[in-house]
Amino acid sequence: MVRFDDVWLRYRHTTRAAEAEALRGISFEIEEGGFRWLTGPSGAGKTSLLKLIYLAEHPARGRIEILGTRAARTTRREAALLRRRIGVVYQDFRLLPQLDAYDNVALPMRLARRSEAQVQADVTEILRWVGLAHRMHARPDELSGGEQQRIAIARAVVARPKLLVADEPTGNLDDEQAERLMLLITALNKLGTTVIVATHNTQLVQHYPFPRLGLENGRLVHDG
Repeated sequence: MVRFDDVWLRYRHTTRAAEAEALRGISFEIEEGGFRWLTGPSGAGKTSLLKLIYLAEHPARGRIEILGTRAARTTRREAALLRRRIGVVYQDFRLLPQLDAYDNVALPMRLARRSEAQVQADVTEILRWVGLAHRMHARPDELSGGEQQRIAIARAVVARPKLLVADEPTGNLDDEQAERLMLLITALNKLGTTVIVATHNTQLVQHYPFPRLGLENGRLVHDG
C-alpha cells in the first residue's frame, strides 16, 4: 500500500546553492489497511515524509509506491487521480476562504463527481460527527482554530479515502475532541483505510498502541 525503498529528499536553500538533506535512506512498508504513528522531534522530517506520500514532493533518489502505483512513473493526470484517493489533514488546515464549511468539506466529493444527493447526505453526517453541523454555513474566518481543524479533518475523510495522511491532526483540539477524532480515524481504519498520523502527543500514542515509525534527523530510527 505504501512502500519506501532507500528514499532521500533534499531541499535547496533559497539564499545559497547548497542543498540540505531532509530525509536520508528511508525504507519501510505499510500494508493495506494498516495504521502507523509517525513520531519524532520538530525538524526530524515528519512533514517532509508525509509530503512524499501525498505527492507534494519528489525524492532525490529512491523508490516510492503509493496505492500500488510507483510514484516516479505517474503522469500528471495519473498523479491527480491518485491524489483523489488520498485524504490529507494539513497542519495549516488549507481551507478555501471563499467557501463555507459545508462546501469545503464537499469539495473532494464533488471533484470525484459524486451525486449532490450523496454529497448532502455524507457531508451533513460527517459535520454532525465532528460536532459542527450548526456551523456548516460559516466561512473559515468565522471559525476558531479548533473548529477549522475539525472541518479540515471532515474534508479529508468524507470521501472515505483509501489512504489517510494526517499531520498533527489533534494539535488544535482539546482532549475530548481529540478522542472523538481518534474514534473516527480508527473506525475508518477498521473499514480498510490505511492511516498514517504524525503526532507529538505521546499520550495518544500510548492510548492507541498502533505500530510506530520514528524519525530523528531525517533518518528512520524505529519501525514497529
